[in-house]
Amino acid sequence: MMSDDDIVLVISNAPDLLLAKRIAHVVVEDGLAACVNLGAPMLSIYTWKGEVEGAEEVPMWFKTTAARMDALMEAITRLHPYEVPEIIAVPIIGAAQPYRDWVREQTALRETGH
Repeated sequence: MMSDDDIVLVISNAPDLLLAKRIAHVVVEDGLAACVNLGAPMLSIYTWKGEVEGAEEVPMWFKTTAARMDALMEAITRLHPYEVPEIIAVPIIGAAQPYRDWVREQTALRETGH
């Protein structure tokens, strides 16, 4: 069972670098992820509606906490153009304490003043 302050790696892909940068900027600005790494474009091969297809995609790795994971996944879905975007979460079983503290600090619920 995960606790809210456990660190989680959320993985997704974007169809191009511009959208990947936009998604990354929005979720970091909103405190849903502490950091997002964007990888080099890669070829994804998959079956969609009965056809094998291939598309170049930009991998995205989001570092967040279990408490923010669902909101992060909802934001990625909202910002993503795919009907069924890949969004998966992987628990982190170990991380350096200063990094864990930093991720937790960056994703802590913030007072908005509204």
